[in-house]
Amino acid sequence: MSGPLLRVEGLQAGYGELPVLRDVALEVYEAEIVALVGCNGAGKTTLLRALSGTLPWRGRVTFEGVSLQGATPDAIFGRGLVHIPEGRQLFDRMTVQDNLLMGAYRRNDGRMIWEDLERIYMELPRLRERRKQLAGTLSGGEQQMCAMARALMARPRLMMVDEMSLGLAPVIVEQLMEVLGRMLKQGVTILLVEQNVHLALSIADRCYVLETGTVVRSARAAELINDPEVRRAYLGL
Repeated sequence: MSGPLLRVEGLQAGYGELPVLRDVALEVYEAEIVALVGCNGAGKTTLLRALSGTLPWRGRVTFEGVSLQGATPDAIFGRGLVHIPEGRQLFDRMTVQDNLLMGAYRRNDGRMIWEDLERIYMELPRLRERRKQLAGTLSGGEQQMCAMARALMARPRLMMVDEMSLGLAPVIVEQLMEVLGRMLKQGVTILLVEQNVHLALSIADRCYVLETGTVVRSARAAELINDPEVRRAYLGL
C-alpha cells in the first residue's frame, strides 16, 4: 500500500474527565519499527490502549486505510492490529502452549496454526522446553517471549509492544530485540513504546517523542539519538 499502515490524526483520549492525550498525530508505514518514547505519565500506554480499542477516543484513526472509529477490541485484533500490553497479561494458570494457541483464537486454518506454532518453537526453543509449564511460573523474560509469541500466532500486520524491556536483564532484552528483528523480516510492522530511550532509538527506524500527552518531536531515530536536547533529556548525556 502507498499510504501509511496506521494513521492517527487529532487523537484525544483519557480516563473519565481526566484528559491524557491531546491532538496526537503519528504514522506508521509497513515494514518499519516506529518507537514512541517519553517520560512516565507522558501518555504512551494510554495511546496504545486507545488504538487497541480498550479506551474511548476522539479524532481519526485509520488502519490499512479503514477507519477504526467505533471498532471493538476484538474487531481491531481481527484486522491484524495486535497489542502486547505492559505486564504481558498472560493467562497465568494456562500452559505456555495454551497461551500461544489463544493468540490464534480468531483463526480457522487449523493446519497452518500448528505449522506456525512449530515455527515459533524453532525460533524460541525456550518456549518449546516450557510448553507444558504454567505461564505464571515463567521468568520475566520467558513471559515476555511468550506474550510476543502469542501475538505472532495471530498473524498480525502491526504489533504494538508496550515496555518490552521493563524489569528485564540486559541479556534478555538483547534476545527480545533479536525476536523483534525476526518479526520484521516476517512482515510484521512494529510500534514500540519504550521507556529505555537508548534501546528504542537503537532499533527503530523513526521515533515520536511524547510529552504530557502531545507529540513534541518526530524524526528518524538516527537523528534523534544524536540530538543534544534528546540526549540531555532522555539519555542523561
